[in-house]
Amino acid sequence: MQKLRFLTSGESHGKALTGILEGIPSGMPLSSEDINRELKRRQVGYGRGGRMKIESDAADIISGVRWGKTIGSPISILIENKDWKNWQIGMSPDVEHSGSISPVTKPRPGHADLAGVLKYAHSDIRNILERSSARETAMRVALGAVAKKLLSEFGIRFGSYVTQIGSIRMQKIEYETDIEAFLKMADESLVRCPDAEVSDQIVQLIDDAMKNGDTLGGIFEVIVIGTPPGLGSHIQWDRRLDGLLSHAIMGIQAIKGVEIGAGFGMAEKRGSEIMDEIFYDAENRVFYRNTNNAGGIEGGMTNGMPLVVRAVMKPIPTLKKPLRSVNIITKEPFEAAYERSDTCAVPAASVIAEAVTALVIADAFLSKFSGDSIGETAKNYNAYMQYLKEF
Repeated sequence: MQKLRFLTSGESHGKALTGILEGIPSGMPLSSEDINRELKRRQVGYGRGGRMKIESDAADIISGVRWGKTIGSPISILIENKDWKNWQIGMSPDVEHSGSISPVTKPRPGHADLAGVLKYAHSDIRNILERSSARETAMRVALGAVAKKLLSEFGIRFGSYVTQIGSIRMQKIEYETDIEAFLKMADESLVRCPDAEVSDQIVQLIDDAMKNGDTLGGIFEVIVIGTPPGLGSHIQWDRRLDGLLSHAIMGIQAIKGVEIGAGFGMAEKRGSEIMDEIFYDAENRVFYRNTNNAGGIEGGMTNGMPLVVRAVMKPIPTLKKPLRSVNIITKEPFEAAYERSDTCAVPAASVIAEAVTALVIADAFLSKFSGDSIGETAKNYNAYMQYLKEF
């Protein structure tokens, strides 16, 4: 049963983004700074475009928190769009401003433009592009920050890193010995890649793409440390945690593929090579595995190993290089015009993926350890952890 739910609203050039998160227990410490820290991480990354120079996102907690602690009611958050001052007429909700700016009639390849106007019967593509814009992900990061704060109370931590941009990739990924240091190196990298040499090569690749008016996609991984075994369920298809995580990450703009653990790499291996053998530590009274090809999930449930999710982001389709398309009104061909855009947003996408992963894990966590207050949730969690030691 779903315990946590959220909604976002707002357009890219509208007055603000808003979000509501319901299901967070009372008594959890929460401040705007907890959220702003994550919003700042979303805005970094070499290759970002002009919008990041305009916006410096800050969360305004409207409800659900009093004197630094959650009170059990829905948490609502507002993030103002600083560019709104330039769009107050063009994006006005008032009928008297109708037609104040020219309609957008030229759909951009790779965007939601054409499918959206056909579905919703619009003659102005702006009615589609404003909401389909990745600007909305700022609010998902804000709500994910609240989920992260909840899970941190129980020792669950999140991190992400870029493994590939364009044709440049990390050849070897080793974090088992010191995962915290590994993730710290990613946070300190311009492109969120923990390999310094590869990071430098990626920066050069992005520079080349900028000069050529092109864009780049890539691959990133999200790691979740400290999840107890048993989050999610095998009982029904829509309660399997790997399915829920895939859904959430595929819901991020420009994400075109998701895999858990070894993922597609399992296709070229035999079962004897890829299955994670199970061992038992009698001293600490815990089951463990020496490998993690399953990525921390078996049968739709966490198994106590680090959760590893990998995703691919396509190159951003807004290009300085003209792409061919057709005007939706005149049906005449044209070359798509360039608007302000990123050259590469893979580093930012990794942070967004952390946030939506946190929302999925928090929902599964609260479904299992449900409590109206943080104290009640902790009591349920501690009882389960004790049960595991006695199993």
